Amino acid sequence: MKIYLGFRISGSSYEAVTKYVSNVQEELESCGYTVMHPMTGKESLRTETQFKAHGYAGIPQATNHAIFERDIWMVRQCDVFYLNLMDADERVSIGGVMELAVAAALGEHTVVSMGAENIHQHAFVLEAADVIYETHEEAMKYLERLML
Repeated sequence: MKIYLGFRISGSSYEAVTKYVSNVQEELESCGYTVMHPMTGKESLRTETQFKAHGYAGIPQATNHAIFERDIWMVRQCDVFYLNLMDADERVSIGGVMELAVAAALGEHTVVSMGAENIHQHAFVLEAADVIYETHEEAMKYLERLML
């Protein structure tokens, strides 16, 4: 089963983002998932100390259009979409919410983790998510049970 990992990237460092992806990917792959994520093909951004929301025009695989098309292409391929908003309490993850909307429109199983006071507490997010957990750990336990 394929799963796509959505999460806040803007404002984070390459190191922090790839560490998160590596940890979650390892855990989900051990359950049998094939993991897709928005950091695919972005090794050229490894010197970024803080990701921007746009503006990587000089890097072909990281132009606005390339990022949008590749990420939506991966969302279309997945069976399960997981959006972790736990680290997005003060800054909205527009990309993550866009990916969630696409996954919901495609009828994919959507799982979101966010706290009760999260800035993403909005009717569209709440209705696009099939399941919402208040912690990342609870969401991961649920995703692991789906593979049993």
